[in-house]
Amino acid sequence: MSSPASRPVPPAAANLLNLRGAVDLSALKQRPAPPAGSGTPPQEGAQAGAQAGAPELSVNVTEGNFQQLVELSAQVPVVFALWASYSPESANMLEVLERVVAGYAGRLVLGAADIEAFPQLAQAFQVQAVPTAVAVLKGQPVPLFQGGADEQQVRALLDELLKVAAANGVTGSLGAGAADEDAPAPLPPLHQAAYDAIEAGDYAAAAAAYRQALTEMPADHEAKAGLAQVELMARLQPLSAQDSDALRTLAANEPDNLDAQLGVADLDVAGGHVEDALSRVVSFIGRNFGPERETARVRLLELFDVVGAADERVGKARQALARVLF
Repeated sequence: MSSPASRPVPPAAANLLNLRGAVDLSALKQRPAPPAGSGTPPQEGAQAGAQAGAPELSVNVTEGNFQQLVELSAQVPVVFALWASYSPESANMLEVLERVVAGYAGRLVLGAADIEAFPQLAQAFQVQAVPTAVAVLKGQPVPLFQGGADEQQVRALLDELLKVAAANGVTGSLGAGAADEDAPAPLPPLHQAAYDAIEAGDYAAAAAAYRQALTEMPADHEAKAGLAQVELMARLQPLSAQDSDALRTLAANEPDNLDAQLGVADLDVAGGHVEDALSRVVSFIGRNFGPERETARVRLLELFDVVGAADERVGKARQALARVLF
């Protein structure tokens, strides 16, 4: 089985998650919960938020409460830990996830699901092996990892998951007893306007809000990254799977077709194939001159903002860009 590090949510590109066209979880109709005792994790973990009046941040998933958890994913990301008694790694994954999720003070919820008691869930998530962790945002699944869980890697994945959530307008918190001073500061008004527009699917309005933020504060790096992200989402929004396939075919047949190469780079970044995307644009710049070269260079810098300046893949691409330019 692969480790959490080998199946991460694509860094930064995860912020561009397209929630349409994913696995349809609505097929799992709500039915009566199984008898008490089924779906109990193999270890007795403390359930965060179990105090009277506080929301639970770690729950056992049943057929009865599954739809409620899916609905909750419109407010906070819900991490489903799919486990089985025959899997020796399940107990460790549940223990690590419970501990890590509790540290996010209500910004995440953990659902432990025994696939022996709830096999339909494994089918819906297209699980190939257990244990497996899958998040759900706005009712749509986001694969996280399979196999054993290293706490540091899991925490990094969940940090990325929260970036995905924010980019899709899921910024709530269940506030399970967190101190007021530990609560995240409210977003600046223009950033909040951008997130609200993203949630409504209005990428043009989100881009306008970020541009205004940059006009007022040119050094606003978060607004710059946000603008690059929503512009990428806007470019990808109208593309169907058939359109994407046709674009890849065109790019393969016409390596110097600017629109095709940039279009496939967009698809690759959004799909987590960051190195392929950046290398594709750098190679185009190295082969071409004039206005098309400059257009590609500007787009590459925008993709750097999407991925994140601190990402080592961006550092390598910057070095490669310098070599082809100079």
